Amino acid sequence: MTPVIDVILRLLLAAALGAGIGYQRERANKPAGLRTHILICLGSALFTVVSVFGFNGNADPSRVAAGIVTGIGFIGAGVILRGVRGDHIVGITTAASVWVTAAIGLAAGAGMYLVSFIVAVISVLVLMIPKVKG
Repeated sequence: MTPVIDVILRLLLAAALGAGIGYQRERANKPAGLRTHILICLGSALFTVVSVFGFNGNADPSRVAAGIVTGIGFIGAGVILRGVRGDHIVGITTAASVWVTAAIGLAAGAGMYLVSFIVAVISVLVLMIPKVKG
């Protein structure tokens, strides 16, 4: 497979997997939904692809991965802060879905197709578990 086609497949996979998680969040009326999750997954994949293929082997892809993890924390924090209501905090699960979506994009961008797919499926299944009222 040519590198261009491989890169396109990685990006399309990331967009599709982000859409799967985002669709679930959208259906649950959460603050970060379909578009947000697609963009997070796609962006993480693109940063990864660029770090792997874009610098002719003169860059350390692990540095980009570390930057993605740090940067996505700010988006997750925004989801949580937006959800503070009275004496309790909401948005932790959506923030976690943003975090795992970035990891899925990173894996897809690195060419770990099966791993990224399996984690996306597990994530959607976990997000579908009904909340236990205590």
